[in-house]
Amino acid sequence: MSALFPALEAPTDRPALRHGPVSLSYEELARAAGGLAARLGDVRRVAVWAVPTARTAVATVAALLAGVPAVPLNPRSGERELAHILGDSAPDAVLAGPEDELPAALDGLPRIAVGFDGPSPAPAPADVDPEATALIVYTSGTTGPPKGVLLSRRAVAASLDALAEVWSWTADDVLVHALPLFHVHGLVLGVLGPLRRGGEVRYLGSFSAEGVARELADGGTMLFGVPTMYHRLADALPGDPALVEALSGARLLVSGSAALPVHDHERIAAATGRTVVERYGMSETLMNTSVRPGGPPRPGTVGTPLPGVEVRLVEEDGSVLAASDGETVGEVEVRGPNLFSGYLNRPEATAEAFREGWFRTGDMAVREADGTIRLVGRKATDLIKSGGYKIGAGEIENALLDHPGVREAAVTGEPDPDLGERIVAWIVPADPARPPGAEELADHVARLLAPHKRPREVRFLDALPRNDLGKILKKRLPRG
Repeated sequence: MSALFPALEAPTDRPALRHGPVSLSYEELARAAGGLAARLGDVRRVAVWAVPTARTAVATVAALLAGVPAVPLNPRSGERELAHILGDSAPDAVLAGPEDELPAALDGLPRIAVGFDGPSPAPAPADVDPEATALIVYTSGTTGPPKGVLLSRRAVAASLDALAEVWSWTADDVLVHALPLFHVHGLVLGVLGPLRRGGEVRYLGSFSAEGVARELADGGTMLFGVPTMYHRLADALPGDPALVEALSGARLLVSGSAALPVHDHERIAAATGRTVVERYGMSETLMNTSVRPGGPPRPGTVGTPLPGVEVRLVEEDGSVLAASDGETVGEVEVRGPNLFSGYLNRPEATAEAFREGWFRTGDMAVREADGTIRLVGRKATDLIKSGGYKIGAGEIENALLDHPGVREAAVTGEPDPDLGERIVAWIVPADPARPPGAEELADHVARLLAPHKRPREVRFLDALPRNDLGKILKKRLPRG
C-alpha cells in the first residue's frame, strides 16, 4: 500500500488515460504527473480546478505522487460555497489548465499550470505515510456549509482494493465513464481506480449514449454511471442496436450515488442480458457494500459488505437491530479501513459522526434474509414516521416509478395532525397532458407495498431538482 499507483513506478507504454484527442500511456502519465509533482515544492495543500478533462486526472495524480493533499473544486460551485471551501481548506496554490478561466475567488492563489508534458525520466514518487491525507472532498452541505472530508491514502487504497477483489477488477479492464471529477464516484473510483490497477480509463467528459456505445465497442469492459445516465441509456436502447450490442458486451455495468429504479434495471436487463450492479458508498466512507457480479439480479439492493468492511443497522437509541426481515428499518453504521479520518477543522462534527468507533451514515436501510442491504432513504429527509410506522421514502419512490404514467418520483413526509407525518409524492408524469390520478397512484403503491405506505397527497412537477450526480434535492422541492 506504500504506492497508490504501482504502474507508475515502472511505467510502460500501456494506455492509461484517454479523453477526446488526449491519450496518455503510463510512461507519458508518469512524466506529466511526475513533472508536475516536482513543481509543487513546499506546497502544503493544493486545490484542483476539477473540470471534466484529462488535466484534472493529471493534476490529482501529481498531488498524490508528491504527497500533497488535493482539494478538488467543483467548477460549478457558487461564489459563497467556493469562498467557504477555500477559506476552510486554505490551499497554497491551485492546479488548473492554462486555458481554464478561474473565478475571482481564486485570484489570490498562485496558479500552477497543468500540462501533458514532463521531464524524462519522471521523478520518483514520494514515500508518504499511508495515514497521510490524500484528498479533502467537500460534502454537498445539505445541512449547512460543506464539510471537508479527510480521506487518507490508506482509505483510498483499501476501498479500491476491496472493489477490485469483489469485481475481479484487473489491469486488463478498460473503464468508461462521464462522471464529475470533484467527487468520490468520478475521481476516486473512476480515475484513481483504473490507474491503481494498471488498467485504462476512457473519460467521456460529458455523457451521451453515443459516447458510451463508441467506447464500449472499442474495447471498454466496464461502465460506471449514475441512475440518470442509466435511465437515458434504457430510453435509448429500443432504437439503438449499436448501444444494445455495446452494453451486452461489457463485463461490468455499475450504478451508484443514488438508487437505480427497478424499472430501469429491468429494461436494461431485458434488452442486453446484462445486470447493472449497484454499490453503496459516500464521501466519508468511500465504498461500503456491493452486489456481487455474476449472482442473481437484485434490483433495489446494494449487496453485502465489501471485504474488511463491517455494516450494522441500529435503532435511534443505538441498539443494534438483529432483524433480517426486509421490513425493519434502522440507521446504517459502518466500521473499517475505508473510513475517513475526520472533518477538516470540525472536531465536534467528527466526534458526533461516530458511535463507539462506528460511523453514523444517516442512511436508513433494511436487511434482507440473505444479508443484503436495501437502502430506503436518508434519516434527515427520507425517514417518514406515519401512523406509528417507520417508512423509507426510497421504496415508495421505486413503487411509483413502476407505474407507466410516472417518469420521475420523489417522496417526502409532511406534518399531519392525525398521522404524525403524511406521505407526499412528487411526480413528473410520463405524459404531462395526461398525468395519472392521485388515487390511482395511491392504490398502485398500496398493492405493491402495504396500505400504510400509500401517498396521501400527490403533487405534479415538470422536473425534480437534482445535483450534478443526479441525486434529488428534496429540500428544494416547493412547499405549501
